[in-house]
Amino acid sequence: MYAGVVAERRGVTVHRHWWSQPPSQPFEPQIESWVCDQIRPLLDRLGGSALLIGKSLGTNAATLAAERSLPAVWLTPILTVPWVVAALERATAPLLLVGGTGDAMWDGARARRLSPYLLEVREADHGMQVPGPVSESVAVLGRVLTAIDEFLDAIAWPR
Repeated sequence: MYAGVVAERRGVTVHRHWWSQPPSQPFEPQIESWVCDQIRPLLDRLGGSALLIGKSLGTNAATLAAERSLPAVWLTPILTVPWVVAALERATAPLLLVGGTGDAMWDGARARRLSPYLLEVREADHGMQVPGPVSESVAVLGRVLTAIDEFLDAIAWPR
Protein backbone atom coordinates (compact mmCIF):
# COMPACT_ATOMS: atom_id res chain seq x y z
CA MET A 1 0.00 0.00 0.00
CA TYR A 2 2.51 2.61 1.14
CA ALA A 3 5.06 1.70 -1.53
CA GLY A 4 2.48 2.76 -4.10
CA VAL A 5 1.90 6.00 -2.18
CA VAL A 6 5.61 6.82 -2.52
CA ALA A 7 5.22 6.52 -6.30
CA GLU A 8 1.91 8.44 -6.37
CA ARG A 9 3.48 11.37 -4.57
CA ARG A 10 5.85 11.63 -7.52
CA GLY A 11 2.89 12.45 -9.73
CA VAL A 12 2.39 9.08 -11.41
CA THR A 13 -0.65 6.87 -11.63
CA VAL A 14 -0.38 3.65 -9.66
CA HIS A 15 -2.12 0.55 -10.97
CA ARG A 16 -2.56 -1.93 -8.15
CA HIS A 17 -2.99 -5.54 -9.18
CA TRP A 18 -4.74 -8.30 -7.26
CA TRP A 19 -4.36 -11.94 -8.23
CA SER A 20 -7.38 -13.31 -10.09
CA GLN A 21 -7.29 -16.38 -7.85
CA PRO A 22 -4.94 -17.91 -5.31
CA PRO A 23 -2.04 -19.67 -7.05
CA SER A 24 -2.14 -23.43 -6.84
CA GLN A 25 1.59 -24.10 -6.47
CA PRO A 26 3.44 -20.93 -5.51
CA PHE A 27 6.88 -22.56 -5.27
CA GLU A 28 6.86 -24.57 -8.48
CA PRO A 29 8.43 -23.24 -11.71
CA GLN A 30 5.04 -22.77 -13.47
CA ILE A 31 4.23 -19.96 -11.01
CA GLU A 32 6.53 -17.65 -12.96
CA SER A 33 4.43 -17.87 -16.13
CA TRP A 34 1.20 -17.66 -14.08
CA VAL A 35 2.35 -14.39 -12.47
CA CYS A 36 3.64 -12.99 -15.78
CA ASP A 37 0.37 -13.89 -17.52
CA GLN A 38 -1.44 -11.87 -14.85
CA ILE A 39 0.85 -8.81 -15.09
CA ARG A 40 1.67 -8.71 -18.82
CA PRO A 41 -1.75 -7.37 -19.99
CA LEU A 42 -1.48 -4.41 -17.61
CA LEU A 43 2.05 -3.60 -18.77
CA ASP A 44 0.97 -3.91 -22.40
CA ARG A 45 -1.84 -1.39 -21.84
CA LEU A 46 0.44 1.05 -20.04
CA GLY A 47 3.38 1.14 -22.40
CA GLY A 48 6.09 3.63 -21.58
CA SER A 49 8.49 3.39 -18.70
CA ALA A 50 6.68 1.68 -15.86
CA LEU A 51 8.11 0.87 -12.46
CA LEU A 52 7.25 -2.53 -11.05
CA ILE A 53 6.70 -2.87 -7.31
CA GLY A 54 6.06 -6.38 -6.09
CA LYS A 55 6.14 -8.36 -2.90
CA SER A 56 6.96 -12.02 -2.43
CA LEU A 57 4.95 -13.95 -5.05
CA GLY A 58 4.99 -10.83 -7.23
CA THR A 59 8.76 -11.12 -7.65
CA ASN A 60 8.02 -13.84 -10.19
CA ALA A 61 7.32 -10.87 -12.49
CA ALA A 62 11.05 -10.10 -12.43
CA THR A 63 11.27 -11.83 -15.79
CA LEU A 64 8.96 -9.15 -17.27
CA ALA A 65 11.06 -6.40 -15.71
CA ALA A 66 14.17 -7.97 -17.25
CA GLU A 67 12.58 -8.43 -20.68
CA ARG A 68 11.31 -4.84 -20.77
CA SER A 69 14.24 -3.19 -18.96
CA LEU A 70 11.94 -1.82 -16.27
CA PRO A 71 13.18 -0.60 -12.90
CA ALA A 72 11.67 -2.45 -9.97
CA VAL A 73 11.21 -2.51 -6.23
CA TRP A 74 11.06 -6.07 -4.91
CA LEU A 75 9.81 -6.36 -1.34
CA THR A 76 10.70 -9.67 0.35
CA PRO A 77 11.74 -11.25 -2.96
CA ILE A 78 11.84 -15.02 -3.15
CA LEU A 79 15.58 -15.48 -3.48
CA THR A 80 15.44 -19.22 -2.82
CA VAL A 81 14.01 -20.31 -6.18
CA PRO A 82 16.27 -20.38 -9.24
CA TRP A 83 13.88 -18.78 -11.76
CA VAL A 84 13.42 -15.60 -9.70
CA VAL A 85 17.17 -15.30 -9.13
CA ALA A 86 17.85 -15.91 -12.85
CA ALA A 87 15.38 -13.17 -13.81
CA LEU A 88 16.95 -10.74 -11.35
CA GLU A 89 20.38 -11.56 -12.78
CA ARG A 90 19.11 -10.67 -16.27
CA ALA A 91 17.86 -7.26 -15.16
CA THR A 92 19.39 -4.32 -16.97
CA ALA A 93 17.38 -1.62 -15.17
CA PRO A 94 18.02 -0.75 -11.52
CA LEU A 95 16.24 -2.73 -8.83
CA LEU A 96 15.79 -2.30 -5.11
CA LEU A 97 15.71 -5.44 -2.99
CA VAL A 98 14.17 -5.28 0.49
CA GLY A 99 14.26 -8.19 2.91
CA GLY A 100 15.02 -9.36 6.39
CA THR A 101 17.47 -11.77 7.93
CA GLY A 102 14.60 -13.58 9.67
CA ASP A 103 12.96 -14.48 6.34
CA ALA A 104 13.70 -18.00 5.11
CA MET A 105 13.20 -16.82 1.49
CA TRP A 106 15.78 -14.03 1.79
CA ASP A 107 19.44 -14.54 0.97
CA GLY A 108 21.39 -11.42 1.92
CA ALA A 109 24.62 -12.44 0.21
CA ARG A 110 22.78 -13.20 -3.01
CA ALA A 111 20.82 -9.93 -2.76
CA ARG A 112 24.06 -7.96 -2.44
CA ARG A 113 25.38 -9.64 -5.60
CA LEU A 114 22.18 -8.83 -7.50
CA SER A 115 21.86 -5.11 -6.80
CA PRO A 116 23.67 -2.20 -5.17
CA TYR A 117 20.24 -0.94 -4.05
CA LEU A 118 19.38 -2.92 -0.97
CA LEU A 119 17.69 -2.70 2.40
CA GLU A 120 18.30 -5.65 4.70
CA VAL A 121 16.61 -5.49 8.09
CA ARG A 122 18.07 -7.54 10.89
CA GLU A 123 15.61 -10.15 12.22
CA ALA A 124 12.74 -9.03 9.97
CA ASP A 125 10.54 -11.90 8.81
CA HIS A 126 8.72 -12.29 5.47
CA GLY A 127 6.15 -9.70 6.59
CA MET A 128 9.01 -7.34 7.56
CA GLN A 129 8.02 -7.64 11.22
CA VAL A 130 10.72 -7.75 13.85
CA PRO A 131 10.65 -9.20 17.37
CA GLY A 132 9.72 -6.91 20.22
CA PRO A 133 7.20 -4.12 20.47
CA VAL A 134 4.95 -3.56 17.45
CA SER A 135 6.33 -0.03 17.23
CA GLU A 136 9.65 -1.57 16.12
CA SER A 137 7.92 -3.19 13.12
CA VAL A 138 6.19 0.11 12.31
CA ALA A 139 9.63 1.74 12.35
CA VAL A 140 10.78 -0.88 9.82
CA LEU A 141 7.94 0.19 7.53
CA GLY A 142 9.30 3.73 7.71
CA ARG A 143 12.77 2.49 6.78
CA VAL A 144 11.35 0.59 3.80
CA LEU A 145 9.50 3.65 2.52
CA THR A 146 12.60 5.81 2.94
CA ALA A 147 14.64 3.24 0.99
CA ILE A 148 12.08 3.28 -1.84
CA ASP A 149 12.07 7.08 -1.95
CA GLU A 150 15.88 7.22 -1.98
CA PHE A 151 16.04 4.53 -4.68
CA LEU A 152 13.63 6.46 -6.90
CA ASP A 153 15.69 9.62 -6.34
CA ALA A 154 18.89 7.75 -7.23
CA ILE A 155 17.50 6.44 -10.51
CA ALA A 156 15.70 9.73 -11.30
CA TRP A 157 12.28 8.10 -11.59
CA PRO A 158 9.95 9.05 -13.07
CA ARG A 159 11.78 10.50 -16.04
